[in-house]
Amino acid sequence: MNRPDPLTTASEIIAQRYEGAAVTFLAGSVMRGEGTATSDLDLVVVYERIDAAFRESFTSAGWPVEAFVHDPETLRYFFLQVDRPGGVPSLPHMVSTGTPLPHATDFSRALQAFANEVLAHGPPRWNGDKLDMSRYTITSLVDDLRSPRSRAELIAIGTALYAALADHFLLGQGHWSASGKSIPRRLASIAPEFAGRFVEAFDLLFTSGRTEEVIGLCAAVLAPNGGWLFDGYKAVAPADWRLRSDVEPLP
Repeated sequence: MNRPDPLTTASEIIAQRYEGAAVTFLAGSVMRGEGTATSDLDLVVVYERIDAAFRESFTSAGWPVEAFVHDPETLRYFFLQVDRPGGVPSLPHMVSTGTPLPHATDFSRALQAFANEVLAHGPPRWNGDKLDMSRYTITSLVDDLRSPRSRAELIAIGTALYAALADHFLLGQGHWSASGKSIPRRLASIAPEFAGRFVEAFDLLFTSGRTEEVIGLCAAVLAPNGGWLFDGYKAVAPADWRLRSDVEPLP
């Protein structure tokens, strides 16, 4: 599909929808030279001050567009209180790698410097409880994978295991993780050999129903942290996780 130049389209969107924005970062696969016929434009629009951050999706000149609208304080909140605890630095990465429009300024450079600082600092290091919860989750999924009731169930289990295993491998070693289609690319950037094994194992699972490669890969990933975990696992909820029925009625 023929579509206008992404920089031109982004500049027109800014003029039409985001007048007064201090800077907009154009990011995503298109700007990395990896765009496809269905790729969208990712915009991080930053004002000096807004009432509340928001995101919106729309189509412009044939381009699907996702816009994330912020000011410096809301960006800081999402960087530190949303993306960093979650282990997937979507917003910091877009700001760090995005092209500032209409041009770079001291304001845009300061935002990118902070995004780079967040990325360099990495996600919170997983402690023993986090590692044990991940080991338990992967162990439970693998137990289910050993004897699925149907191909549909096998695919559902494999889909859950795909993300859980990537998180354990990456976050368990202090690396940023990824989500969805970004997982193979993130693994390849950290450990190319492992990424190849990961992709091949899940390809065999999803196309042929072969489980042994995925199970073996899970065993290898969990081994440095103690291996499979079921017997003896215990997770204690915070003491204040309770609601009295006479105080908190159902909505």
